[in-house]
Amino acid sequence: MATPISISLLNVFLLLFSLEKGYAVEENEATKSYLHVVKVNSLLPTTACNHSSSKVSNSLSLEVVHRHGPCIGIVNQEKGAEAPSNMEILLRDQYRVDSIHARLSSRGMFPEKQATLPVQSGASIGAGDYVVTVGLGTPKQEFTLIFDTGSDITWTQCEPCVNSCYKQKEPRLDPSKSTSYKNISCSSALCKLVASEGRRQSCSSSTCRYKVQYGDGSYSIGFFAAETLTLSSSNVFENFLFGCGQQNDGLFGQAAGLLGLGRSKLALPSQTAKEYKKLFAYCLPASSSSKGYLSLGGEVSKSVKFTPLSADFDSTPFYGLDITGLSVGGRKLSIDESAFSAGTVIDSGTVITRLPSTAYSELSSAFQNLMTAYPSTSGYSIFDTCYDFSKYDTVRIPKVGVTFKGGVEMDIDVSGILYPVNGLKRVCLAFAGNDDISVFGNVQQRTYQVVYDGAKGRVGFAPGGCS
Repeated sequence: MATPISISLLNVFLLLFSLEKGYAVEENEATKSYLHVVKVNSLLPTTACNHSSSKVSNSLSLEVVHRHGPCIGIVNQEKGAEAPSNMEILLRDQYRVDSIHARLSSRGMFPEKQATLPVQSGASIGAGDYVVTVGLGTPKQEFTLIFDTGSDITWTQCEPCVNSCYKQKEPRLDPSKSTSYKNISCSSALCKLVASEGRRQSCSSSTCRYKVQYGDGSYSIGFFAAETLTLSSSNVFENFLFGCGQQNDGLFGQAAGLLGLGRSKLALPSQTAKEYKKLFAYCLPASSSSKGYLSLGGEVSKSVKFTPLSADFDSTPFYGLDITGLSVGGRKLSIDESAFSAGTVIDSGTVITRLPSTAYSELSSAFQNLMTAYPSTSGYSIFDTCYDFSKYDTVRIPKVGVTFKGGVEMDIDVSGILYPVNGLKRVCLAFAGNDDISVFGNVQQRTYQVVYDGAKGRVGFAPGGCS
């Protein structure tokens, strides 16, 4: 007697066989449970911003936009200011994944491996795709910052910009015009925090200095200081520790710097723990032409399902999780949990999810077996499973699911399954293989409310988070 899983798989094969032969197919609840019906044009980005935005009603919410999308409201005619190509995005993404591996290797978690990273590429920061606006200084000045769960120190470019600064959306912070700005002394215990997480720390005329470097070689160097941080009229934090950048290299999409949401004492969740209890959440929209939110504090919805943070990552700046399984088209794949034993980093700054090679191979094979109705095409950069949808108005793609420790099942939104790299002529499965650890990227997090509860050591997910 066939098992329910076998029946489900048989249904998928019969449906796709019918589609391939051109037979009429009736949509029903059974097919909807393991397939997405997608209008192919919806896979492509648009040039107009959808100005409707969502927020969590019982907490502080900041509007989130993609830094290369139409909602950011930046118009720059300078050479090199245009959005990066897909090849550049994926190359920088690989630099970031290699950088995560290197940082974990330095803590003895994995064997060292050779990574070729540009020392000074002029490329994007590799720190994230999404930005929020916050206030710094007295009087308050607003800045557009990339938010990043894989970074701890918050920094922005500052006047007089002694060495070099890149062009940004707003005027740079001028400490001489802020009544609340204070440099941190080298003799202060606070200065030692700069070096505690592997960052470079030095002194200049008894003033503490910091240096942070990212996966692609971009960096920020400057004074470690305290300033007033304003998130809203009623959410103001005095003596917020941050970096006042005097030498900054890389094209940052005109963002003024970075908002660190990592796990160290310097990160925003720890510095605001008294108010928000290390609780924050975000929802990344389905496309770069829509808006999401970053919320701090508040009550947690009952619809959020939590998985515990992995103890293996407690001494790192990263949020570590444990994946226990994958599914394609409603069928759980035959992958031993040991394939994920190296752990998973959930990261707002990585674009594409990386899976251990054995797990990715099973995922890709299962996906290809259910996509035989559509012509395959050559791979692209980190992708090896791609299709040509240029002659279709609608396609049906199998659902993809990820299961985390504790039985938390997450059905990836349709916007997180495929990634168009060359219009509709080459649309690829938005996952890639990796040597050891998994990295759960931002494309696969789209439309979910992702809740980080640092105080209780857990991360949660709820579907429809941006609606």
